[in-house]
Amino acid sequence: MELIQETPDLSAYLAADEVIDHEHPVVREAAAHLAKGAADSYAYAQAAYEFVRDTIPHSQDAGDLRVTWRASDVLERRTGICHAKAHALAALLRAEDIPTALCYQSLLHDDGSGRAVHGLVAVRFNGAWHRQDCRGNKPGVDARFSLDGERLAWIPDPESSEMDYPVLYAEPHPAVLRALREAPDRPSLWKTLPTAL
Repeated sequence: MELIQETPDLSAYLAADEVIDHEHPVVREAAAHLAKGAADSYAYAQAAYEFVRDTIPHSQDAGDLRVTWRASDVLERRTGICHAKAHALAALLRAEDIPTALCYQSLLHDDGSGRAVHGLVAVRFNGAWHRQDCRGNKPGVDARFSLDGERLAWIPDPESSEMDYPVLYAEPHPAVLRALREAPDRPSLWKTLPTAL
């Protein structure tokens, strides 16, 4: 699949905003800590990815009812669904001048009862975009940081009408962000997250 930048301006994928708030002290502190042990940008990107994937539990897996959406809140509260974790990873990467986009998949629920939009990031290295999924591993999910072929949590099944969306967004999709911001808790969020974009 060919990934398509929403905007041709690469600087948009480095910008800070209310959601990807990489100028916030919590984000800066985490980025500085991760950068200390990284020999180069690639090593930093992998360290940031593994930090978000492994130390911030996916709220569904952890049974946490809180909803986070701002990167600094995800890092501070140590919880979030896939979209929130993608916002946190984007902030950590942009804090170290690594262009990072938000991207999405449409997937069936594990029990087949419906579908949901799943959030990922894409990082730009060596003139190309590479999608990464930091939602957190669990039995049946083994996502890894990779610039040499995707190692995502899920591969969409076209026969089930699952799909990858090719657009790379500089900011969260408005429908996703609205659901995150308005949900009082995670059970409510599951009812309002978009099923398609």
